[in-house]
Amino acid sequence: MSTLSVTLVQADLAWGNIPQNLDHIGNMIKGHTGPMEVVFLPEMFSTGFMMEPERLAETMDGQAVNWMKQLAEQKKIILTGSLAIKEEGHFLNRLVWALPNGQLGTYDKRHLFAYADEDEHYSAGARRLVASVKGWKINLQICYDLRFPVWARNQINEHGESEYDVLAYVANWPRARSLAWKTLLQARAIENQCYVIGLNRVGKDGNNIDYSGDSMVIDPLGEILYHGPDTEDVTTVILEKSRLEEIRGRLPFLRDADQFQITI
Repeated sequence: MSTLSVTLVQADLAWGNIPQNLDHIGNMIKGHTGPMEVVFLPEMFSTGFMMEPERLAETMDGQAVNWMKQLAEQKKIILTGSLAIKEEGHFLNRLVWALPNGQLGTYDKRHLFAYADEDEHYSAGARRLVASVKGWKINLQICYDLRFPVWARNQINEHGESEYDVLAYVANWPRARSLAWKTLLQARAIENQCYVIGLNRVGKDGNNIDYSGDSMVIDPLGEILYHGPDTEDVTTVILEKSRLEEIRGRLPFLRDADQFQITI
C-alpha cells in the first residue's frame, strides 16, 4: 500500500484502425520488463481522436473493451484509457478502468473539445470517477478536462481526508499547445497536493495534427518525476505514499480551501 507503480504507454496511433492499434499497444505492453500495476493508454487509443463515432464507436461488448479485459487478466494489471463508445443512442468519449478480475469502471469525458467539434458528435459525462487501488485513490479524467480546475479540485471530507491522491489525464494533446499541457499538469499537482499523471500520444494523426508526447508524472510539489520524449515510450514510475503524506502534513493547504459542490 505504500507504493504504486504507474506505467505510461506513449504510443503513436494508427488513424481509425482498431485492430492495428490494439495489436501495437499490446506488443508495447508485453515487451515492457518493468513492474506494472496500473497501465495508462492515450485518449481514444483504438482509433485516434476522430469525430466519426457513427462509423467507429463500439459498444461495451466490443472488440476494444474485450481486449482490455483480456490483457488486464493476462498481465494481472489494471488497464485504463479512453474509447469511442456507443450506448443507449449516445456516443461517448469514455475512459474504461479494466481490472484483472474482469470488472470495469467508467468515466465519460465531461468537457468536450468544441474547437474540434467534439461536442457535435459526443455527449458529455456528468460524474467523476475516483478509483481505488491498494489504498490509493485515483481521479480519472480525459484531455480537455485539464483546462477546467474546478472539475478536478481536491477537497477534504468531514474526516479530514483528501478526496484523492492521484489525478490522471489520458490525452491527445497537440504539440502546438504543449506549453499549456505541461504548465497545467504542474498546476493541478500543486493546487491539489497530489501526484499528477498526464499520458499523451505521439506522431501525426489523419488530420495532420502533430503530437509531441510530453507525458508526465509530477509530485505534489510540482516536481517532474518523468517527462516523456517525442517518440514512443513505455515507462513505469513508482509513486510513494510517504512522500504524499509528508507534503500534505508539512503544508496543509487543502484545509484552507473553499468548500463547494458542482451542479450539473
